[in-house]
Order: sequence, then C-alpha cells, then structure tokens
Amino acid sequence: MDRIQAMEVFTRVVDANSFTRAAETLGMPRASVTTIIQNLEAFLGVRLMNRTTRRLSLTPDGAAYYEHCIKIIGEIAEADASFQAGNRKPNGLLRVHMPSALGRRIVIPALSTFHQRYPDVLLDLGLSDRPVDPIEEGVDCMIRVGPLADSSMVARRIGMLKRVTCASPGYLAKHGEPKTLDELAGHYAVNFRAAHGARPIPWVFMVDSEPVEVKMNSLITVNDADAYMTCAMEGFGMIQPTLFMALPHLLDGSLKEVLAGSNPKPKPISIVYPHNRHLSAKVRAFAEWVAELFDSMPALEDVSRVAEQPAGKQTRQRRDAVTA
Repeated sequence: MDRIQAMEVFTRVVDANSFTRAAETLGMPRASVTTIIQNLEAFLGVRLMNRTTRRLSLTPDGAAYYEHCIKIIGEIAEADASFQAGNRKPNGLLRVHMPSALGRRIVIPALSTFHQRYPDVLLDLGLSDRPVDPIEEGVDCMIRVGPLADSSMVARRIGMLKRVTCASPGYLAKHGEPKTLDELAGHYAVNFRAAHGARPIPWVFMVDSEPVEVKMNSLITVNDADAYMTCAMEGFGMIQPTLFMALPHLLDGSLKEVLAGSNPKPKPISIVYPHNRHLSAKVRAFAEWVAELFDSMPALEDVSRVAEQPAGKQTRQRRDAVTA
C-alpha cells in the first residue's frame, strides 16, 4: 500500500464528504477510493469513518489521523516545491472557478498570454455566479468578488471593481432621471440574485461617505450577469452593475449613468484557495498572472481612467496574501 497516496485519498474523501466526489476530483474510480480507505483502516487497525448511505462522519481516531495527514502532506508538498521551484515550470491540471462575467470579458480574452507563459498548465475553468465550495467541488482556486467571510480560505486581493448606477435612455425618457435618492420611490430596478433562493443583492448608495440601503420596486429578478444587462437595455429598470460590464454600453449610449455621486463602494476582487492545501506552483503562477491582468485594466475601477491608460504597464505595490 502506498501510504502517501492513501493519506491523500483519505483527506480528499473527508474534505469532499463523499467517496464519489473525492474519486472525481482525484481522477480515480470510486471502487479504487473505497478499496484504498478499507486497506488503510486495516493497516492502522482502527475505523476512520462511519459510513451510511447519506453521510460520512469521522471517528475520534479518524479526526486525529486527518490532522496528522494534512500536516504530513503539506510538508511533503513544501519540500518538493522547494527543490522543484528552480528546475521545473508549473504544470498539470488547474481547476479555477470565477464569476461568469469576469471570466468571459476579462480572463478568457487574455488567456493566450497565460498559456504562452505556462504552456504546461491545463486549465479547467468553471464560470458561474453561484457560491462554490472549493473543497467539495475539487477547485484549486477561485476568483471572488466582494467581502470574504470564510475563515477556511486564504485570499490575496488582486483588484477592485467600481459599480455604477445606470438605466437605458428609453427607461429614463419614460420615468424621468432621478436626481436624489428620494426620487427612487417612483422608479423600478432589475434585481440580481447570486443563487436560487438567495436574497437579491441590496441596492446601496453612498451618502456622506456612509452606505445607505434603498428599497427598490422591481418587476424582474435575474441570476445571470448578461441577462441583468439585457434587462436594463430593454427598459425594465435601473441596474447597479460593475463598471467593466456597463462600460461598453455607457460609451455607445445604450445605457446612461445616473446618481453618479452616490455610487456604492467598489467591490474587492480576490483569488482564494483552501488553507489546508499547499499553494502549488501552478496556483501561484495563475495568481500572479491574474493579478497582473487586473492591474493592467483601469476600467475595472474608474471610467475616467480609460482614456488615460498609459502605453506601458503601471506597477502597483504587491498585495500580500491574507487570511480571509
């Protein structure tokens, strides 16, 4: 029995809380995963898990063994990386998840530069606006927008996303252009919901440097960024998208910014990964590349900077990793 492989399989089953999901993320048949766990238990002479048809739970021995496995696997990965860093380029399959709009409009159009730099890294991109559990779904790292509250993740800030309030000229011609927040009582909004059953993202404006949530009337709620933009251009109501989504439509006149002095605070963008997974060379390479990509795009933060983008790359101070 390969003891290291058995430890890796065991920790993946625990993290995924499923033999089937662990097998999928490891690229192994489920039967092989089951056999490895059974052989490991036989070798140790203890039961590591209680298994039913619905759920898995660790025994006290299993919980203690899991902590030892995480430490050992991390130390092995760190030792390997310390010797490989100077001699081996990042390689292998990298599973990355990100919001749909960011992926389609910013990351994917620039991916040729990533593959030129790291030709041995194979990307498996997941694009959706739903919440994702990286452990359960076998994701190596994620790009997340907004505050991070999950203490089980490590995050590196890579940028900020400015948001704007806007509506179509047709909508404004029909309902009038609001000049104050009080006038919003007579307006409609297109609401955005990140996941089925979740509360729509609240409408927030900044007044005297303080956030103020405003209850908006709404005829339609969507859970897709492109649908959100389309509904606004079709005149269903006002929206508060990120600037990079709205910018082409603001420039061609199909949308118009309103209440510009009261827009909500920019949202942080971070690349995150589970704290109990070693930061591999391929994750580190992708994190560095995507941070450079976001640094080079002033439209993410301020529409006024678009026309002022210098020909050469602007270098910002390095953002260090922090625990979310």
